[in-house]
Amino acid sequence: MTIDYDAPRPRYDDAPETAASPELTAAAPQQEEPDEAELADSYTLPGADLSGEELTVQVLPQQQDEFTCTRCFLVHHRSQLVTTIDGRPVCTECAA
Repeated sequence: MTIDYDAPRPRYDDAPETAASPELTAAAPQQEEPDEAELADSYTLPGADLSGEELTVQVLPQQQDEFTCTRCFLVHHRSQLVTTIDGRPVCTECAA
């Protein structure tokens, strides 16, 4: 069967109506859209005053199986140690 791609396509308005059965529409849960004003209040904008906020983080000392890369200054596991340049450790990402 050949298809004429230049022929006008039927519009959705011209297509026959396929109405869903009342049982399906009643069974479908109606989800209420969230209020845009409430969503806007929940966002924290950059430059907002955070002076009243307190951040508590537990800082662990460097472990024996870790090293600090001398290029990116991140603490990595010893398995990511590639080489030492002038006696200083370098990680796999910085050595590439």
